[in-house]
Amino acid sequence: MTKPTKQELKEYTADADAWFSEHTPRDVGFMLPLTFMEVGTDQQFDFLRAWQRKQYEAGYLGAHWPKEYGGGGLHPKFQAVASTVMQKHNVPITLNAIGTNWAGPLLLDIGSEAHKKKYIKGILSAEDIWCQGFSEPDNGSDLGGLKLRAERDGNNYILNGSKIWTTLGAHAKYMILLARSDPDPKSKYAGMSFILTPMDAPGISTKKIKKITGEHGFTQTFFENANIPADGLVGAEGQGWRVAMQLLEYERGARAGQAGGIIMQTPDAFAIVDLARSAIRDGKPAIDDPVLRDKLVDFIIEIHAQNLNQIRAKIPGLNSEHPAGLMLMNKLVFSEQAREISQFAMTLLGENSAWYVDETNAPDGGLWARSYLNAFSATIGGGTSEIQHNILAEHVLGLPKDNIRVDA
Repeated sequence: MTKPTKQELKEYTADADAWFSEHTPRDVGFMLPLTFMEVGTDQQFDFLRAWQRKQYEAGYLGAHWPKEYGGGGLHPKFQAVASTVMQKHNVPITLNAIGTNWAGPLLLDIGSEAHKKKYIKGILSAEDIWCQGFSEPDNGSDLGGLKLRAERDGNNYILNGSKIWTTLGAHAKYMILLARSDPDPKSKYAGMSFILTPMDAPGISTKKIKKITGEHGFTQTFFENANIPADGLVGAEGQGWRVAMQLLEYERGARAGQAGGIIMQTPDAFAIVDLARSAIRDGKPAIDDPVLRDKLVDFIIEIHAQNLNQIRAKIPGLNSEHPAGLMLMNKLVFSEQAREISQFAMTLLGENSAWYVDETNAPDGGLWARSYLNAFSATIGGGTSEIQHNILAEHVLGLPKDNIRVDA
């Protein structure tokens, strides 16, 4: 693929800027989710699905994915430009994030030709919504302890068990599923298979879960003798753990190939500055408090540092010692930072933080209260913050996996 010239990128940037200036929705009449994990109503879902399709048809989503599967066939630099312009215009989030950012890149890398032809275009257009079947009710972050069974029956698998916290499970057409296909594995990480699963198969049902925000974006998914075609197997049977770990690299930002778009909008530190100007503390604007101003500056510095690290991660000479270290770190920092900023906003609001979405007295329509409650999901999804610390310790810093006893 020919590398684009500066002039070509400049022209593409101008075209994208003009398109998003004209087409980015502003006041849609209801509160839009800040992440795909917050889509809790049919109204939000329908709007975001149409918005994703519009971006795709304009050529700004999946611009660098192969043309023969439905992508734009352009150099990855064009997609990077499009995503930057999206951020500039603060566009609504991409609905089908599990498809565009995880399942799609995985299939383009290691999926079969049939998988690519069948699934990629529907992922980009949001015609086919995807969900993820990793977490189970009794295992928490212990993915290796999963119990969902996949028993081979000729050209099919028979699934029995349950998955939980299935984002968009009630709307999804397909699930990326990890199941135990060997009932007697040599280790807890062996004997799993990674299967692309149609959600409309007989024996699959979902039950919505009400979150602390009052929304129902998650489901528990049940499998009762569900008959799934075995041609959905990705990788070798029993080698699903390896496939799942590669998928998590996309989810955590440690591997490239995503379709672009914005999957999460975090509270802007400069929006917090505006909030500090309007919030009253001891009869004065909160921003007059030197301690609060110092904290605001810390947030701005942290956000700027993270943005610089995103750029640095793309320059091999600046991170050759641990190529994936920065991106793995960013997942941890990004999710914890969103929680801390939202929590700080609640502190600024004081007693007004008790007002929630759609309540008359809620500052900014209840944005900060909802952001605070939703921020915890990012510290859990894709591996909890505690798991991320372990990953960084073991795979970046090279620390031992087990505790080492040192006798006096």
